Amino acid sequence: MSDKKILVVEDSPTMRQFIGFSLKRLKGAVVETANDGVEALKKLTESGSAFDLILSDVNMPIMDGFTLLVEVKKNSAIKNIPVVMLTTEGHADDIAKGKELGAEGYLTKPINTLKLVTTAKNLLGL
Repeated sequence: MSDKKILVVEDSPTMRQFIGFSLKRLKGAVVETANDGVEALKKLTESGSAFDLILSDVNMPIMDGFTLLVEVKKNSAIKNIPVVMLTTEGHADDIAKGKELGAEGYLTKPINTLKLVTTAKNLLGL
């Protein structure tokens, strides 16, 4: 199996580290990180569709997760990369908005490691 590249977009260094560490349980997973949507979009557009999955926090400075999601889904080179939204807000409105904008998944914080790994596995086809 070839490596699966996952982009974790999260403004909290602690959460980035936790998510990255959790995803390393997936055999062949390569995790890259970005501090916000702007940095993520730069990495995504520079590498084309080299990523296999995006996990993005919703509430971030500069560019939030919903804006990043919109930008990803309207860019033909990267629109097919599955996006999972991460947030402390488990409100039905946020989940509905994420799905409406094209998110393939939604995880609420505190993140359940098993659920995170299972979601990533399913979206990566592992």
